[in-house]
Amino acid sequence: MKRPHIIIILTDDQGFGDLSCHGNPVLKTPNLDRLHDEGVRFTHFHVSPTCSPTRAALLTGKHEMRSGISHTIYERERLSLKAITLAQVLKKAGYATGIFGKWHLGDEDAYQPDKRGFDEVFIHGAGGIGQSYPGTCGDAPGNTYFDPAIWHNGRFEKTKGYCTDVFFDQATRWIEEKRGAQAPFFAYITPNAPHGPLQVRPEDEARYAGKVEKQAAKFFGMIANIDDNVGKLVEKLKTLGIERETLVIFMNDNGGTAGVKVFNAGMRASKNTVYQGGTRASSFWRWPGTLKPADCDRLAAHLDILPTLAEFAGVKPPRGLDGRSLVPLLKNPKSKWAERMLFAHTGRWEPGQPPNKYGNAGVRFSHYNAVATQNPSARWQLFDLDTDLAETTDISAQSPALVQKVNAAYDSWWTSILPGLENEDTYKTAPKINPFKTRYEKQFGGLPK
Repeated sequence: MKRPHIIIILTDDQGFGDLSCHGNPVLKTPNLDRLHDEGVRFTHFHVSPTCSPTRAALLTGKHEMRSGISHTIYERERLSLKAITLAQVLKKAGYATGIFGKWHLGDEDAYQPDKRGFDEVFIHGAGGIGQSYPGTCGDAPGNTYFDPAIWHNGRFEKTKGYCTDVFFDQATRWIEEKRGAQAPFFAYITPNAPHGPLQVRPEDEARYAGKVEKQAAKFFGMIANIDDNVGKLVEKLKTLGIERETLVIFMNDNGGTAGVKVFNAGMRASKNTVYQGGTRASSFWRWPGTLKPADCDRLAAHLDILPTLAEFAGVKPPRGLDGRSLVPLLKNPKSKWAERMLFAHTGRWEPGQPPNKYGNAGVRFSHYNAVATQNPSARWQLFDLDTDLAETTDISAQSPALVQKVNAAYDSWWTSILPGLENEDTYKTAPKINPFKTRYEKQFGGLPK
């Protein structure tokens, strides 16, 4: 099998239910629906409950806490310098690598994507455009979703246009430059939309104004804009003559947010929880002529991205991964798939507090989801997702053997991840001014007026 070009599109705070192909009665996403219809769809695919954790797990093939990540701020979003990233793996295999959008795995120089395997870097800082927190997590000062200053290969570039358009346009230009080269490319397109604040183009908000409440209309408008950009990107691949040589993967980074009151695909809860509404995600794999469109109901996760793409690239993945290659399932969605347990934890305990073992922890296995929310006790709720997708009926009292199985596995897993939590005290010594602000002042001689 020839090595493909690879494009991952990872949206920010778009939920599983925020797609028309998943049944949303209001939102229309024809281009994302096309990726769904023309690819392999993993129907039980899981990510972490929030953004930095998902990005770390995707890029390393390991649970995020093994790489130091237990939050999205307080320096606990910094990806351990010992971690090996997907970009490094693919670069070793001869791929050109580029990131366009949100990084959110450390804003200090040593943690930036150019030090983690990416040749082309076109990103905002922190977890969102315009964000700034005490310590190192912050974006360029004064940034908004319109005409943002973007960190581009070591310098800020004052762009023109709406942020999602800016990221996709830059990625498309880079792809066009790389398509004629001998080496394949890996484009990691990570728009900060539709994450709040819900800054949206007026014409996109107008598509849903009056159909849903105002915040949802803004949110859906931001997704509609993403959908438009996905459509343009797919058409560009066709125009460039590389559509059949390119694997396009679409996924979202955590559960839904501003759209869940409109539609949540029958699931309970949302982002920052370990219920289905917090971790179940889209996962569409489109490679025309190679992958046949089909649903795959095997339990899969963001952890599986790195080993899968390493196999497609013809290179060995790092050792000690939590993920496994999805290649057998992509070839035959009904292939045998060994039983597994996926462990989730929201993290986010307060600075200076010890890790919260049973605070918002989840174990997904077979057709069950186990949830613990009452630290320090091991009080597990258990839900049978085959009969109770909405997780309304706790069957733990009727299933003591399953609860015992969950508790033993979780105890072992928790013990295994604790040594990786290397960032817990770094907030104490963090710089008082974030690096993006420092770089901006150095380049432009001061703050924006």
